[in-house]
Amino acid sequence: MTKRALITGVTGQDGSYLTELLLEKGYEVHGLVRRSSNTVRDRLDHITDDPAIYNQQFFLHYGDLDDATTIRRLLTKLNPDEIYHLAGQSHVGLSFEIPESTCEFTAMGTLRLLEIVRDLPNVPKFLHVGSSELFGCPDHSPQNESTPFRPVSPYGVAKSFAVQMVNIYRESHGLFACNSICFNHESPRRGHSFVTRKITLAVASIAAGKSDHLSLGRTDGRRDWGYAPEYVEAMWRMLQHDVAQDYVLATGVDHSVEDFLEVAFRAAGLNWRDHVRTDARYMRPAEVQRLVGDASKAESVLGWKPQTSFEDLVRIMVQNDRELQSNLSDSLTRRSTVV
Repeated sequence: MTKRALITGVTGQDGSYLTELLLEKGYEVHGLVRRSSNTVRDRLDHITDDPAIYNQQFFLHYGDLDDATTIRRLLTKLNPDEIYHLAGQSHVGLSFEIPESTCEFTAMGTLRLLEIVRDLPNVPKFLHVGSSELFGCPDHSPQNESTPFRPVSPYGVAKSFAVQMVNIYRESHGLFACNSICFNHESPRRGHSFVTRKITLAVASIAAGKSDHLSLGRTDGRRDWGYAPEYVEAMWRMLQHDVAQDYVLATGVDHSVEDFLEVAFRAAGLNWRDHVRTDARYMRPAEVQRLVGDASKAESVLGWKPQTSFEDLVRIMVQNDRELQSNLSDSLTRRSTVV
C-alpha cells in the first residue's frame, strides 16, 4: 500500500531533497507551502514541471503555520502516514532582527501542529527537525542527545522549545514523534543568505571577474558541516524505526569558516585572503564558537553515517555555483546578440 507523507517547508533545501527521496521510495508526497511564498520554487521545478509526477504523485497545498484551521482540515483530508516538519524561520542571524516571528513560526508553529496531530483519528508518525543551535555554547564537545541546551540566539531558543514539546507529546500523549537534531548541512540548494552559500556564490562571481571581494563577519567560529541529501535519508530512517527517539545528525568533525573559505577559493585557483573583508554589519550580538556533533547513536541504531567529506562538499557547492555563473553569462551573451 502506498505511503502518504506531508512535508512542511517543502520548498527549502531539506524539503526538496526529502521530496525526491520519498518519491523514489514510492510515496505519495504532499507539501505545505506558505501563502506568502514566492511562486518561483527553483528547488522543485524539475518535479512540478513533470506532468507524470506533479498532481499525480506529488501535490502542493497552501497553508501557514499560524493558521490551525486550514492545517487541521488539510491533515484530516489527507490522513498522512508520516509528517516531516521542516518549516520555520531558520536563519540564525535574522532571528535577532525578527525574534517574535521566529518564535511564532518555529516554536508555536510546531506546538500547533502537534496539537492537530494529536487529535487526528489515525495519528501519523511525526518528525521535527531540530538544530545544533540548541547547544549554543556547550560545556563539552562533541555534543550528543544528552548534552544540555544552552541556546544563545532567538532561533536557538525557539528550536529548544519545539524540540522539548515534541518530547512531551511523545512521552505524555504517546505520539510517535522524533527530533532530528541536525548540525549544519549544506548543498548547492542552500539559501543565498547562509554563509556557506554566500561564500561559494562569491567565489563563482570573483572567478568570473564579476566582483572582487566578499564581506563577512567573524570567520573563526567552528561548525560541523555535512551534506544535506544524506541528512534527509537519516530523517526518513528515524520514522521507519520501531521506536520513536531523538537523534543527533552530524559528521563528528568541525571546521572554521576560514577552513571553508580556504577550500572554496582554492577550488577556483584563488587565495581567499586576497578577496575577503571583515564587515561589522555581519557580526551577531552573540555567537556560538564550536559546535561538533556525536552521531554514534544514529550509526548504531539507524545504520546511518555521513559519506561526503567536508572538502568534497565545498567543492560540490563551488562547482555548482560556477556552472550557474557560466550559464548566466552565456544567457546574457545570447540575449545581447539577439538584440
